[in-house]
Amino acid sequence: MDKCLIGLVIGTSGTKCLLCDDKGKVLTSSTQTYPLYTPRHGWAEQKPEDWWDAVKRGLKALFEKCPIDKTQIIGLSFSGQMHGLVALDENMKVIRPAILWNDQRTQKQCDEITEIAGGVEGLLSYTNNVMLTGYTGGKIIWLKEEEPEAFAKMKVFLCPKDYIRFKFTGKIAMDMSEASGTGFLDTKRRCWAEELIKKVGLDMSIFPDTLESTDKAGEVTAEAAQETGLPEGLNVYAGGGDAVIQTTGTGLVKPGVLGVVIGTSGNVSMGLDRYSDNPGGKLQMFCNNEKGLWHCFGCTLTAGGALSWFTDTLAGEDKADAEKLGKKSYALIDERAAEVPAGSNGVLFAPYLSGERCPYPDPNAKGIFYGLSLGTSRAAMARAVMEGVTFSLKQVVELMSTRVKPEKVYLSGGGASSELWKQMAADIFELPVYTMSAAKEGGAYGAVLVAGVGAGVWKDLNEAIQVLKEDEKHYTPNPDTIPAYRKAYEKYKMLYAANKPIFDME
Repeated sequence: MDKCLIGLVIGTSGTKCLLCDDKGKVLTSSTQTYPLYTPRHGWAEQKPEDWWDAVKRGLKALFEKCPIDKTQIIGLSFSGQMHGLVALDENMKVIRPAILWNDQRTQKQCDEITEIAGGVEGLLSYTNNVMLTGYTGGKIIWLKEEEPEAFAKMKVFLCPKDYIRFKFTGKIAMDMSEASGTGFLDTKRRCWAEELIKKVGLDMSIFPDTLESTDKAGEVTAEAAQETGLPEGLNVYAGGGDAVIQTTGTGLVKPGVLGVVIGTSGNVSMGLDRYSDNPGGKLQMFCNNEKGLWHCFGCTLTAGGALSWFTDTLAGEDKADAEKLGKKSYALIDERAAEVPAGSNGVLFAPYLSGERCPYPDPNAKGIFYGLSLGTSRAAMARAVMEGVTFSLKQVVELMSTRVKPEKVYLSGGGASSELWKQMAADIFELPVYTMSAAKEGGAYGAVLVAGVGAGVWKDLNEAIQVLKEDEKHYTPNPDTIPAYRKAYEKYKMLYAANKPIFDME
């Protein structure tokens, strides 16, 4: 082993550190967790210092698990939760807790931005995206309106992984995929939409310089080297937002294959080798992790997070049983859900626990269980959660399929570790489902590939993804379960419309 690459993920529930060799082989990984704060209903915040502490702990654990000569490391890059607002003052100190991607406080500000831009079509002419509540743009205007003292102190803003990169390099920048998710990037020209930014009353000085994901963003400083144990002077590459770089890590850089990620949130993606307009703003059209590539996707806000909520809130008995049996809670819940037939005995679940983004951009949407009876089992409810998440992703798949008819799906994220969920996805999407080598590493592996391109290991991402291989086992649609899923899906699609008037009463 001559050379190594490191990918870091600044996630919502924790930070992952991944060490690979220059052939793409995973050597080891480490994950460190931190808390999420919800000071008010619909708010979601974290402390950036928690991320940095987790990075330091994670790297220490990484090298304890796989001691190497650190001079072998030739590149470091990043993935991270997108859209979070990290406001920095003139001394580059954090002003307030970061406002996260799943925070829903900014609908008023998003509406204001849209109106100033000339409505949805006007906004699309600037950025090719609508301004969603998760995006950074609405958060900046919220800070200006609701916390003017903090806004007055803000010298520049970053997103979570860009802040961590700053901690390593001392340099302020944002990559194109991340900048796309602020809602203020001209994604066609790959530059800030200055006219729109000025129209909404913001100064360009608070916007960081932009880089392509594979660009060198700096070097590890002496201070960061001392804190993290990485070599001083190690090359650091820009990296990308998780919704984009996760799919790079599964080989999606060109059209034809759908990438479905079932992580805390869920998304459906397709790589594009040319710019494409976004009629009606129904999808999200971002810059991809290399110049000349774009990325089309739709994000659902609660996917694997819904199963986590179910496990923590309603599955206490399953957790206790799992502990007695020496199993993981998720594994036992999965086993029990697999005993329930497709359609969950009539139970449906709408996974709008954090509002929703696609296909319904609605911060007021709420989670729903429908069809409960005295005979409903906890296993049926667990399976309904999994099916409901997959139905929500199917709605995005249908939107995506109007562009290019997909032939197969690459599934990744935590959901890809479940045999039940993989077969369920094949049956509900009615497409063959594949997993990829290293796909379980998600955005961390995408960050490794980006670092490798930046460091010259591979000439471009298309060459880099050749290290990925489809796992031999794949999942084809089961004709015996498709009718039950089709029936349940038709009922599922009615849940949002039927409950929309109640959502809007708040």
